[in-house]
Amino acid sequence: MPLDITRRDVLKSLVMGISGESVLHTMPLQAAEQVHRMVMEERGQASRGDYAPKFFTAHAYQTLQLLCQTIIPPDGETGGALEAGAPEFIDLLTSENHDYQLVLGGGIAWLDLTCNDRYGHAFLECVAAQQKEILDQIAYRENGQKDPALGPGIRFFSLLRDLTTDGFFTSKIGIKYLEYIGNTYVAEFPGCPPLPES
Repeated sequence: MPLDITRRDVLKSLVMGISGESVLHTMPLQAAEQVHRMVMEERGQASRGDYAPKFFTAHAYQTLQLLCQTIIPPDGETGGALEAGAPEFIDLLTSENHDYQLVLGGGIAWLDLTCNDRYGHAFLECVAAQQKEILDQIAYRENGQKDPALGPGIRFFSLLRDLTTDGFFTSKIGIKYLEYIGNTYVAEFPGCPPLPES
């Protein structure tokens, strides 16, 4: 990379024109991997090795972490979105994308306000059943037709889900989970296996 190109330039080029869509729809895997490398550099420069959010407040970042882990939780063999660095991935991209800032920053604010109105607490302080109830409502677009007030939450959660999966599946953990071994040479292709008879 030329010396006159800054980290900010790289991030801006990665997020150009990707508002409202999953990163990998417009960004090659190598670019997403570059964002993960930047996150690791940020951690390496921190005194305790922690990532310091660039866009989200401490409360909003904790909410983001919980949401990412809810979208892709760890299983018995693999870490989830949190372990894969999806929240850091999202925060770093959001710090340079105004559209993401509006949808994600506004979405977390919407989520907290809605939970306060319904349950008397911000999302993080709600019990698991309350968190599940609100997420079940904003996870499906058709719910917005029944209740238009859910629209901002649905748009927020849709983008967050896309970015979380992009952040997960472009991380070392996600690539290992997919058992991706890269392009390999195959001397002979035997064809597709036969379909089982029903």
